[in-house]
Amino acid sequence: MATIILTDDHILLRNGLASLVKSLGHAVLFEADNGKDFIKKFNPAITPDIVLMDINMPEMDGFETTLWLKQNHPKTKVVALSMYDNESAIIRMMKCGAKGYILKDSDPAELKEAIESILTKGYYYSELVNSKIMQAFNNFDDADSDIKNLVQISEKETEFLKMICTELTYKEIADKMKVSPRTVDNYRDSLFEKLHVKTRVGLAMFAAKNGIVQF
Repeated sequence: MATIILTDDHILLRNGLASLVKSLGHAVLFEADNGKDFIKKFNPAITPDIVLMDINMPEMDGFETTLWLKQNHPKTKVVALSMYDNESAIIRMMKCGAKGYILKDSDPAELKEAIESILTKGYYYSELVNSKIMQAFNNFDDADSDIKNLVQISEKETEFLKMICTELTYKEIADKMKVSPRTVDNYRDSLFEKLHVKTRVGLAMFAAKNGIVQF
């Protein structure tokens, strides 16, 4: 059984999520409307295993709240909740310390899988990234999982990877690199193939794991 806190400003959705979490056999410590409400209610003596964290909230959003947890209670795992499969938001939440990401309209079975994965593996990102990359990202000290030693990444591809971890669009990345958008697309597609990932998130996680960027 996991101890869980729910932080979301949509009361009906949050209440439904609380009922689902309880039906899966887990305990809900409390619910919060936003980051400020979360910090006010948070008891350092009873830290949760997991916080299900909405990204877009008034007063103090999921990014700020996740970063606060990373700085003050790093053992608590955050799973980001969003209505949209937004790669930039996922990458930013990763930088803030989130260990998982799930869409609000996901099937209850996926929430169950996400909670179990967080408890056993320490992360959950569903099919957003290749499982091998996820394992490597989660094991910074495991030399055998250093995928960078298994592939050849060019200097330009490395520069591209650094920019992938920002909120720049692909067009803005092309402008920064002084290349055409098609060239940037080629860098992206080449890295997708080399690293066996399908999304920008997968590229960002590779970059973080291998010290190309610091999250």
